[in-house]
Amino acid sequence: MSLKFNIVLLLLSVLFAVITGYEQSDVASARIESCRGCSLNRLPEVKRFIFEDAPNYERLEVKFITGADPELILLNDGDQELERLPLAHLSRSECNELIQSKGFTKKAKNTEF
Repeated sequence: MSLKFNIVLLLLSVLFAVITGYEQSDVASARIESCRGCSLNRLPEVKRFIFEDAPNYERLEVKFITGADPELILLNDGDQELERLPLAHLSRSECNELIQSKGFTKKAKNTEF
């Protein structure tokens, strides 16, 4: 992915946060809403992100809704929606970058044997 695209994506995220009137610190959790198949089958990169990567992030849940297009919903402490971002146009790596740009980190791996 080009550095120029990453910068544009970051600037757009910051601009949208300013316009919507919340700060990254207001985001308490997030939810991905998507169908299990349907349109998701036509989006293999997003499907892999939802099934393989999303479960590895803290404070991020996946909710499957029949017929729903894949979206990331950012929530505050009261589970009120702050922002809704479509994922259909993103690659797997762009989905991961978006989640991380919103302040989400991967869960610690259990190293016990």
